[in-house]
Amino acid sequence: MTSPSNLSPRHPGSRPGPPWLRASGPGARWLAHALRPIPRAVRDVALALLVCAIQVVTMVFAARHQSDAPRGLDVWGVLLIALGPLALIVRRRYPAGVLLVAVGAGLLYTMLDYPRGPLFLAMIIALWSAFAAGLRLLAYVVLAVGYTSFVWISPLVTAESIPAPGLALGLAAWMLVLAGIGEVVRLRRAYLAAEEQRARVQSLGLAEAERRRAGDERLRIARELHDVLAHHISLMNVQASVGLELMDSSPEQAREALTAVKYASREALGELRSVLEILKGDAVDRSGPDGAPRAPTAGLDLLDELVARTSAGGLTVRVERAGTARPLIAAVDLAAYRIVQEALTNTLRHAAASEAVVRVAYGKSGLDLTIRDNGRGAAGAPRPADDDALTSGGNGLHGMRQRAAALGGRCVAGPVPGRGFHVQAHLPYGERADGHDGDADSPVESAATAGDPAQPDEGDA
Repeated sequence: MTSPSNLSPRHPGSRPGPPWLRASGPGARWLAHALRPIPRAVRDVALALLVCAIQVVTMVFAARHQSDAPRGLDVWGVLLIALGPLALIVRRRYPAGVLLVAVGAGLLYTMLDYPRGPLFLAMIIALWSAFAAGLRLLAYVVLAVGYTSFVWISPLVTAESIPAPGLALGLAAWMLVLAGIGEVVRLRRAYLAAEEQRARVQSLGLAEAERRRAGDERLRIARELHDVLAHHISLMNVQASVGLELMDSSPEQAREALTAVKYASREALGELRSVLEILKGDAVDRSGPDGAPRAPTAGLDLLDELVARTSAGGLTVRVERAGTARPLIAAVDLAAYRIVQEALTNTLRHAAASEAVVRVAYGKSGLDLTIRDNGRGAAGAPRPADDDALTSGGNGLHGMRQRAAALGGRCVAGPVPGRGFHVQAHLPYGERADGHDGDADSPVESAATAGDPAQPDEGDA
């Protein structure tokens, strides 16, 4: 059980209790610390043997000084003296039985008119063990029966006289003190058990929270690696296919395609290295001699480079900008770049499109992104990117939704009437929108609430 010294109000899961429950002197704490390495069964046996030795020695000594006792101390008397203490070995497992045995042995010893002496130590320990186990009713019944038997019934059976009223009241008060101490033992044991349970529950809660954080971190790492690698690998696949087709008929164009593969692979390795260094938290490796980052953080400042790489893969991309550009916090800037990158990657891989348009609009409360292509499409309205049918095909659209939702924004994607496929996202400028999804007139909101249910979407990376 958790030691009292660990159950201060500062200990996880603990709460302040009454001082008479929490207080324990340095001697008690030292004794508890010293006995902790000893197994509980060994401690119980040692306590029982110690109490047995004390009772037997003191009772034998008292019997030798009672020459007028009606009956001398014999083997049976010694066995009755030792029976109660020896029963303490199993007091934790059978507290009720131990209490009955200890009191019964003492009462039988007294009624057989053996010499009187300090016979009550084992009974007191058994009584406190019953209180600690929560057997309050049994403890009080045994206490009342024992008092009546020792004070009033025993003198009627033996040759002793009934004790004076003062002595009887004193003995009753002493038993009430024992009962009070037993209640304190019970309450303190219950308090410590509750503290230990609270600490255990809080520890389990912390472990569960740590597991959730680890799972979220794994998802974040997977999303970052997907965003970094999918775009470049898609470009490399397209350019390698072009190179293979033109290898014989147009060697010069094949050379250009393979050169594009080379540069795309170099950029992919560079971005992958940057992501891995960030994940390792190695600030020195990520910085150059002047302390600046070795590779720029992905953001809309790199949008033109992204468009150029995509165009080199055979997809003509046009960028439109609206509104007054403003600085973006790093999270919004990165999310915007990754959403555009993923949308263009999906277009390049799945849409069989020849042209795509990227529109970046700076609104009053957030950034609106629209990426549309002229590839395969079906009549229908766009859907939120968390729609089951839309996200079941892969990780890309689901990742876009997660990025937008993490910032309090929204992302919708789907085929458009006629021909084509588009992705729309609204990202609030702040870290979070506090439950607000952006402007009421945001094109994302309009697209999400208008039109018929969408048809099956294009696949994603």
